[in-house]
Parts: sequence; structure tokens; C-alpha cells
Amino acid sequence: MKANVTTAQTQPGKADEAIRIFRDVVIPDIKQQQGFKAAFLLTDPTTGQGVSITMWETEADLKAAVASSSHQAHLAEFARVFAGPPTQGVYEVSVQA
Repeated sequence: MKANVTTAQTQPGKADEAIRIFRDVVIPDIKQQQGFKAAFLLTDPTTGQGVSITMWETEADLKAAVASSSHQAHLAEFARVFAGPPTQGVYEVSVQA
């Protein structure tokens, strides 16, 4: 299994909007994509820092999701609330409980 990990900083006062976008826009969309396994959004309400983790059955599934037009639309929507560009990495899920 593969994980796409994205870290971002929200603009002051925009963390709740970023959470809403992830919950109401991103999740319903990615649940429909092939190979989707799970998604998590971790936030620090004090700093506005956030980490999203999406898990995919295969690397091909993850790459297809990231290359999709809906992913690009999600990034454009988040651009309104992020303080700067997010960082992304792809990881192997080595242990799951």
C-alpha cells in the first residue's frame, strides 16, 4: 500500500475552511477513485499546520489520483486558504494496525 502525504500551512483564520474543503470536497471525490483505502487530516489548531494522508492500494492508483483533473481542482481550491505551496511525498505503508 502507498501513502500520499501532504503538509501545508494555512493562512491565519483559514484552518476551519481547509478542514471543510477536505471533508466536504476532497473526501467524497477520492472515495470514488480506484484503489482508495483511507484518508486522514491532522491539524494543529494553534499553528494552522496540517498534514493530509491518503492511502492507496497501489502506486499506480496513487499516481492516477494525483494526475486527475479533480486533484488539480482540489489544489486550486486549497490555494485560497494555504499560506504557501504544500509539500508532498509518497511513502510505502510499512506497518498498519
